[in-house]
Amino acid sequence: MSSLWIRNARVIDPAARRDDAGDIFIENGKFVPTLSTAARKRARQIDARGLVACPGLVDVHVHFREPGQTHKESIATGSRAAAAGGFTTVVCMPNTTPVADNAGTIQYMKDVITRDAVVKVFPTGCITVGMKGQALAPIGSLKRAGVVAITDDGDCVQSNDLMRRAVEYAKMFELPVMDHCQDQSMTQGAVMNEGVMSTRLGLRGWPNAAEDLIVARNVILSEYTGAHIHLQHISSRFSVDVIRRAKARKARITAEATPHHIALTDDALGTYDTNFKMNPPLRTEEDRRSLIEGLRDGTIDIIATDHAPHNESEKDREFDFAPNGILGLETALAVTLEILVRQNKFKLPKVIDLMTRRPAKLINLAAGTLAPGAAADVCLFDPDETWKYDAKSGESKSSNSPWHGKTLTGRVKTTIVNGRVVFDGRRIVV
Repeated sequence: MSSLWIRNARVIDPAARRDDAGDIFIENGKFVPTLSTAARKRARQIDARGLVACPGLVDVHVHFREPGQTHKESIATGSRAAAAGGFTTVVCMPNTTPVADNAGTIQYMKDVITRDAVVKVFPTGCITVGMKGQALAPIGSLKRAGVVAITDDGDCVQSNDLMRRAVEYAKMFELPVMDHCQDQSMTQGAVMNEGVMSTRLGLRGWPNAAEDLIVARNVILSEYTGAHIHLQHISSRFSVDVIRRAKARKARITAEATPHHIALTDDALGTYDTNFKMNPPLRTEEDRRSLIEGLRDGTIDIIATDHAPHNESEKDREFDFAPNGILGLETALAVTLEILVRQNKFKLPKVIDLMTRRPAKLINLAAGTLAPGAAADVCLFDPDETWKYDAKSGESKSSNSPWHGKTLTGRVKTTIVNGRVVFDGRRIVV
């Protein structure tokens, strides 16, 4: 029998509306109300004085690149990056090589997860065969294989009729549909937000409307079918308004924002640094403020990282030809605390809720709580510690981060999965 006693922490558990000073008790990988006198004597103790103890963070949007793109990331390295960032549960996108559009690929991923992952990793399956947007993937087979959602992330389904059929099938199988909202006819050759900065830099602009049109399409389809559609990495102020009005009508729409979209704007691209190139692109200050207000009033449901590793040779190219995407797992907590808590006066329990209970509930995962009997997944962090982020020495296989070399505030000190310490603040413990 193994016991763990976390002492003197500020315990925040949004699921139980708990925010107080106290202890957390763990026995045999589960939370328990208390430990017996004998168990306390043999328990491993962690003095968490000055630290926040919360459920392990949950991220429903990561790219671990395996199978087929392990020069960028693997399930092993991606899960280590997650642990270093305080995440204990993550959901992988299916745009691997080959794409995850069949039960065989899903089984392969699950086998690798069992062998290599240090946190809990769940796969998603494709909406369409080959992610080509032409024919539906076998959604029932994918559900039986173990996917927790379906998505063509990175390749938005352009056919409205095909998307309708997809969400109807997904509703039958009680699977959320996660959609990357992009009208591709409006973004051919586009590499950054359309506006003053794109004109100044001489780069092809990407209009808000390319996102807004698909967001509106998905709202209509959700209301038409009753299916749950989750809108990934929202970036446009107009989209926030559409979602807000849809929720007022009780549409089954949920949405996420990323740390980089609430922290940065297209002004950051002035030096053509490809570590600021992403999809959807960084937009204006007005868009950024709208995302923050959407998180404040519940229009946007969760924070998700869209962790998207690319190796240095891929990113070190002309801006037009470099791939979209940045790392996110190891910096997400610090960046989110800075923007939402310190700059915008969000209460800390609300921010923890955006990164724990809410994303777990959205994808129907058994995570995001410190309740007795639940799996003992914990993140311990110091909200006030400053540190310099070195992406090149991080746990990810890649280093494409706009925060490389920056000083951040808020640092993960311990990550616990199923009652076992997997990150001790300095290194992964395997």
